[in-house]
Amino acid sequence: MRFNKKITALTMALLLVILTLAACGGGSNKEASNSPSGSAQSSAPASQPASPSGSGDTATKLTGDFEIQYFVGGFGDKWWKKVIADFQAANPDLKIKQSAGPKINDQNKPRWIGGNPPDFVYIDGAGINDRQMVEDDLLEDLTDWIKTAKNIDGELITDLLAQPPQQYDGKTFNIPLVLNSWGVFWDKKLFADKGWTEPTDFNSFMEVSEKIKADGVTPFIHTGKYPYYINGAILFPAIVAANNNDYSILQDMAANKVEAFEKPAVLTALNKIVQMRDKGFIDKASIQINHTDSQMLFLQHKDAFIPNGLWLPNEMSKDIPEGFDFGFIPSITHDAGGKVVANTSTATVAVAKKGKNKEAAKAFLQFIFSKAQASQWAELSGAPSNIKGDISSSNAPNFVKDAAKYLTDANTVVVPTITYNADVDKAMMDATDALTIKTITPEEWVKRVTDVVKKASK
Repeated sequence: MRFNKKITALTMALLLVILTLAACGGGSNKEASNSPSGSAQSSAPASQPASPSGSGDTATKLTGDFEIQYFVGGFGDKWWKKVIADFQAANPDLKIKQSAGPKINDQNKPRWIGGNPPDFVYIDGAGINDRQMVEDDLLEDLTDWIKTAKNIDGELITDLLAQPPQQYDGKTFNIPLVLNSWGVFWDKKLFADKGWTEPTDFNSFMEVSEKIKADGVTPFIHTGKYPYYINGAILFPAIVAANNNDYSILQDMAANKVEAFEKPAVLTALNKIVQMRDKGFIDKASIQINHTDSQMLFLQHKDAFIPNGLWLPNEMSKDIPEGFDFGFIPSITHDAGGKVVANTSTATVAVAKKGKNKEAAKAFLQFIFSKAQASQWAELSGAPSNIKGDISSSNAPNFVKDAAKYLTDANTVVVPTITYNADVDKAMMDATDALTIKTITPEEWVKRVTDVVKKASK
């Protein structure tokens, strides 16, 4: 058995309000933070909230040991600690153990291999991969359970999900908890002070970038060491927009269909990066720096825009200057009058197949998939969850509310999580890096990548 780092660049007809993701990984393929038991007696049936979820005295109490594994990355652990404390208060006879941290996935790997895993797992961050866990037969089959499972408020969980669970040969093993969107960030306060117009499409982005450059600030910086940032927030949305807002082209690319990479939409999208490059809008330092370095330069106003995931503000919380006000839009590569394209990813939760307290694990699932916990997640993690709901009146950060508006707007094209072949994904990232520094042309990008696609398809 093996675990692989997730690379999605990081799955929504979306949403809102929030529950957990790691950030450096964040259900995307970000690196970890800085890189990044007895059995219960019984619980209520799937269609009824178990007593731990507060359904009353009619359900059997949960007892025994219950272990929860969760990765701590850019979204932090405040929500996890709060929701686990709430669950413990509702189930005083349950002995809950938390196995958590930025390296917990690697630390617990021997236990998963040895058949002694925690009961519940949050699948996010470096060192863990949901598809691999399914293929290695490590997760409980939730196909029948999720069909009738209700949360603690008596609502059908499947009705609340912005993005449904991914299917593996028609079966469900994990449920999306966190909903992330790639996008472009800027500082609203800086823009207001400078009189710069916030972008709404590619034309306005290019126009304001001219003014930004004239004012002595580099318009755009990205993470050259991890090019899935620029691909996830810039290139892939641009491909969808140029393909008449049809994201099936990305799904065909993920299926290693050579003809998908050769469609005109791909060249159209690549040429938008070329326009940014040739105008001198891309910081030349980008090519050699990692995520935290690029984010720090952005926070210091050395650069005005940065492509990133929704975990950015929480990940850099200790370094954010006073008064910094995050602006966010899922894409800036669509034409004027076109739809915004939100390229999303999710982080999921699951029950261990060899867990000793599956009853408590399923009851915990019922507990966390509620609108109240979603709102609490938005406030404590600074990102939206995969639970539909209105967080406009919550204490969630403004940029989270902005992201939520986009994700629930009928004029937004929400791209579900799409995972590419690892070799093809690397080829796309390397080629995009080369394109940004004028080493190759858009046509050479396509040739380079399709050569790898052909090999991967054999």
